Amino acid sequence: MKLLPWILMAAAAISPDASADNGVVNVASSHSVSETIDRLESLARSKGLTVFARIDFSGDATRAGLAMPPTQMLIFGSPKAGTPLMLAAPSVAIDLPLKALAWQDGGGRVWVSYNAPEYLKSRHGLPEALLPNIAGIKALVEQAAQ
Repeated sequence: MKLLPWILMAAAAISPDASADNGVVNVASSHSVSETIDRLESLARSKGLTVFARIDFSGDATRAGLAMPPTQMLIFGSPKAGTPLMLAAPSVAIDLPLKALAWQDGGGRVWVSYNAPEYLKSRHGLPEALLPNIAGIKALVEQAAQ
């Protein structure tokens, strides 16, 4: 399958710095997209978190006759951590459970992206005291990417 020329140009231009102002944290991974998500899933489960879904966007694209660089998302969390957040600010449910996206850029480098907990706090007006409920994503992503 061939990528359309304009898609190739766009993919080559994508940079993790492009999302610096929108609350997205990008962490470079030392592993392939699939291995990064495997590692993250294993870590999440080892911490007692629920893995709700794993989405293989590039695999779905291939099945639809399209091509895209490797891209997968893991959706995970804990009702014990997320429910208090949703009770405090119901709109946060649009951003929960937590999500981590592993993707390969135009240069072949793999990144893991997630919403910064501080951004979610600001976006939904979450109380500071509840921020620890979602702050663990940083350590999980960093460990998976090592």
